[in-house]
Amino acid sequence: MELYKENQLKIYNSLSKSKEDFKPITEGYVGMYVCGPTVYSNAHLGNVRTFMFFDVVYRYLLHLGYKVRYVRNITDAGHLENDADEGEDRISKKARLEEIEPMEVVQKYTVDFHNVLENYNFLPPSIEPTATGHIVEQIEMIKEIIEKGFAYEVNGSVYFDVLEYNKKENYGILSGRKVEDLIHNTRTLDGQSDKKNPQDFALWKKADDRHIMRWPSPWSDGFPGWHLECSVMSTKYLGESFDIHGGGMDLKFPHHECEIAQSKTCSGVKPVNYWMHTNMLLLNSQKMAKSTGNFILPNEILTGDNDILPKAFSASVVRFFNMQANYRSILDFSGDALEASEKGHSKLMEAVAYLDKIEAGSTSTFNVENWKKDCYAAMNDDFNTPILISHLFEAVKLINQIKEGKGSLTETDLTLFKTTIKAFVFDVLGLIGEDAQDNSDKVKGVVELLIKLRKEARENKDWALSDQIRDELVALGIQLKDGKEGTTFSIN
Repeated sequence: MELYKENQLKIYNSLSKSKEDFKPITEGYVGMYVCGPTVYSNAHLGNVRTFMFFDVVYRYLLHLGYKVRYVRNITDAGHLENDADEGEDRISKKARLEEIEPMEVVQKYTVDFHNVLENYNFLPPSIEPTATGHIVEQIEMIKEIIEKGFAYEVNGSVYFDVLEYNKKENYGILSGRKVEDLIHNTRTLDGQSDKKNPQDFALWKKADDRHIMRWPSPWSDGFPGWHLECSVMSTKYLGESFDIHGGGMDLKFPHHECEIAQSKTCSGVKPVNYWMHTNMLLLNSQKMAKSTGNFILPNEILTGDNDILPKAFSASVVRFFNMQANYRSILDFSGDALEASEKGHSKLMEAVAYLDKIEAGSTSTFNVENWKKDCYAAMNDDFNTPILISHLFEAVKLINQIKEGKGSLTETDLTLFKTTIKAFVFDVLGLIGEDAQDNSDKVKGVVELLIKLRKEARENKDWALSDQIRDELVALGIQLKDGKEGTTFSIN
């Protein structure tokens, strides 16, 4: 029997602001959509916290036996510099500043994003669609919204009419904001905007002469609004109504609010049953943001190449650190906090590594069945990873007692104990075993040594040796990339 049939999962729904029993639309199947990155720069650790949590959600749903279609998009067009539909497209701006094609920007940072997730042991989503790959569908959705009387075209741009929508529906149903308050708090643009009302948001923007990314449409050569892509792609791959939509707390308004309005206008039904939002990650008690320079990149943690941490830390320690806090709480990242997590992570991994050395006894000094139920109860309670980890340390205590000859498990209990702890540590939390981590570090060390030897060969104009090192690494699936700041590598 599938585990989901004996485990009632509860999810905190941002829509109802309460924990609810999870009941998928179709028994045994889950459709989940998570807003992915806008690929105009490297994803910092605060961004990755959200994706890491939903990686655990995905892992646990799979563990319970659900068939999951997990869709996480790539925003490669349409995301302007602010939420008032003003400024440049972030990717176009980056391309203009670096004097390269926008799709070079997209490729560079999409590859970096995937590299980060691979290093941190993420499972890939079922589908990873892009905004630029769904321009036709976005245009069709805009046509439908216009036909239903909830959008209007002005000077080649199309806007969603929030006040018209709010006559029949509740714009603010997710965030709790009222349109009346939005009107009161919004600065009038005194003719600088084509919008009927300041609260209206763009479905399509006419491109000005300097805008590089543009597509033909019935209204103008332009580009879609940022909010539109998620409505289009979630509907295309998960249907008009699906189970779970996730993202960071900062996306609740206006992004997710606008998604609901767009989707419900077209389908007439509630698009998502369970909305989930992660809270922010602080760095040394300050908001993590590139604009202030208070941020750290995930791969800088692994290399130790930063001015924030005292040394390098493994990907598994960072995962463990993240899972020690509830996803809906603010988490403060610092060198001290990471060092404390490393100690706990080492104790857990040392105990797990000792599991296979344990021999069965004639009696059990630990109630494995009750402990197993507690582990599932923690995850069933809105994916409460901190409580799960506390139960895992009860297991660590038992393992240490067995080491000292002060505890034992029968063969049946020992088998169940081993299976359960490995499932939660590796399959659900996605932590990386010491052996795998050691091997990864050794491979990295060897490749970096070869990069150094190749650099020396190039300096000595020994092009044959330099090419040989590069070609043999490529044959092994290791790609070198030479840049201004040195040579980096990725493992394919």
